[in-house]
Amino acid sequence: MCILEEIVIKDEYIKLEQALKLTGEVSMGSEAKYLIKEGKVSVNGEVELRRGRKLRNSDIFNYNNHDYKIIGT
Repeated sequence: MCILEEIVIKDEYIKLEQALKLTGEVSMGSEAKYLIKEGKVSVNGEVELRRGRKLRNSDIFNYNNHDYKIIGT
């Protein structure tokens, strides 16, 4: 079973790489870059290889068996 955490953003979107850093799963953008390029991150159920993928309200991304839902304000 996956753990679902909400990530609240103030802007229209957040880039996938930034979102991974915000969760604390990675500490540097270079770590996020490699995880994404290795296909270890999915967005809305599909593997995502673009670190600049824009995540918007209600998007869900998964890494390390954790689901994170983007909540726009």
